[in-house]
Amino acid sequence: MHSLPRIIFYGTPEFAVPSLDMLVSEGLPVVAVVTAPDKPAGRGQKILHSAVKEYALSKNIPVLQPPNLKDPAFLEDLEKLAPELQIVVAFRMLPDVIWKMPPLGTFNLHASLLPQYRGAAPINWAIINGEKETGITTFFLQHEIDTGKILFQEKIGISADETAGTLHDKLMHAGAALILKTVNAIVNKKTSTQEQSALMSGVELKPAPKLNGENTRIDIHKDAEEVHNQIRGLSPYPAAHTEFMNPQSGVSFTLKIYSSQFELISHTKPAGTIETDNKSYLKVYLRKGSFRFWNFSCRVETGFLSEIF
Repeated sequence: MHSLPRIIFYGTPEFAVPSLDMLVSEGLPVVAVVTAPDKPAGRGQKILHSAVKEYALSKNIPVLQPPNLKDPAFLEDLEKLAPELQIVVAFRMLPDVIWKMPPLGTFNLHASLLPQYRGAAPINWAIINGEKETGITTFFLQHEIDTGKILFQEKIGISADETAGTLHDKLMHAGAALILKTVNAIVNKKTSTQEQSALMSGVELKPAPKLNGENTRIDIHKDAEEVHNQIRGLSPYPAAHTEFMNPQSGVSFTLKIYSSQFELISHTKPAGTIETDNKSYLKVYLRKGSFRFWNFSCRVETGFLSEIF
């Protein structure tokens, strides 16, 4: 039987917690957790811990929170911990000096089937682009982000009504199981890696860039189904948004939309035409159909639909 490696775990959000919990529950020696520094949030600017830190504290695991990953004092702390294997789940890019440190390597869990959807928001972009399938990948880190040799992959289906929130949870739990599978393979020296370049021949690579105010804005010149996919892919956070104006009243307002229903219908209405019951829903006509939405927030001087329309 092979001895268990000393593990350092890198992660910050809720997505990383089941993976860390899987390691701890299986009795693997997690000697430290590295997570983002605490930060103030909300009106009261209360100091919040990351989800990973909260979990680590509950299990009495040492926590490191370096503002600068290249800080000599932090690097010295890592060397003293003598990690033999490092695992990264939803964390920022590591400097070479860190990921090269352990003899068994450093591997990452990514929420896509690499080499597709490299980048910061793979879950969102898979849905935005109307994919029917995505997955999870473990791979060894190397200098270029999300490009290392693949260890394991698992495919996950995307249902027609999937949102970024529901897919996040599916991948989060499947990822924890894949983390354990990967660790066991490394410990038992049963890994077989694959270069990502072998999967790229004749394939159009789709990126997963960071979400911002521009790429989350709804474009009413797109097809209705494209807009519906964008809404699903950005729900519940950060949410697709758009601006409307009532031509009669002149009232302008911004909507964040969380849920929609796509209808493939023929019509001759101009793109952006709105129907509403003035109470609970809006229906917007676009090219090749319409979408109806009912779960939204409105930023306007008066928040009642009956007063907007």
